[in-house]
Amino acid sequence: MAKKTYLLIAAAIMLFTSLTAEAQRSHWGVVIGGNYNEIHFKQQDIFNVDRGFGGTAGLMGELMVPGVGFGFEAQLLYTLRSGTFHMEDRRAWSSLGLGKERVMLHYIDVPISLKFKYRNMNGFENTLAPLIYAGPVFSFLVGHSKVGDQLRYDHLNIGLRIGVGVELFSRVQISGNYTFSVGEALRTKLLEEHSAKNRCWTITAVYLF
Repeated sequence: MAKKTYLLIAAAIMLFTSLTAEAQRSHWGVVIGGNYNEIHFKQQDIFNVDRGFGGTAGLMGELMVPGVGFGFEAQLLYTLRSGTFHMEDRRAWSSLGLGKERVMLHYIDVPISLKFKYRNMNGFENTLAPLIYAGPVFSFLVGHSKVGDQLRYDHLNIGLRIGVGVELFSRVQISGNYTFSVGEALRTKLLEEHSAKNRCWTITAVYLF
């Protein structure tokens, strides 16, 4: 499974670099941001889970169609998502010596988005241009917490992302987005193997070159 994950990451990197290199009207930039994540269990009879803060950083490639406003965006990011499990709430886990456990999920994220930038504002768009974007996120798990070996992790997590933001001076993009998992991120090994998904709010800043 690990070998397949690394092959998928390599393929994503090759796709990312080829798209940005071949596009004559493309831009690329560096991304940095923070997130607030919920590891959400579908089942209700589970221990309490606190949301957690994390971060993200990487590269972005953008290709916009001149005069139309629509375009394409791809990113290659390292992302940390986290949450705190109150496993002391259930005897099945507290009897194993587990209590308040911080779960950290390390991902290589590849978001691919359709993007719209409103640039018909009589020149003011060169100072401030609103933008929206949406598309899938492919998250490859490259590291995680052990938590007493009581969790089973999915190495590929697919989510959907939607975001809004602004572009300042045609150089800096600041946006916020919400990503929710389509597939599960992890399962518990005890009881009925409860499954959980990521639900993540993120704020990012991109500097374009």
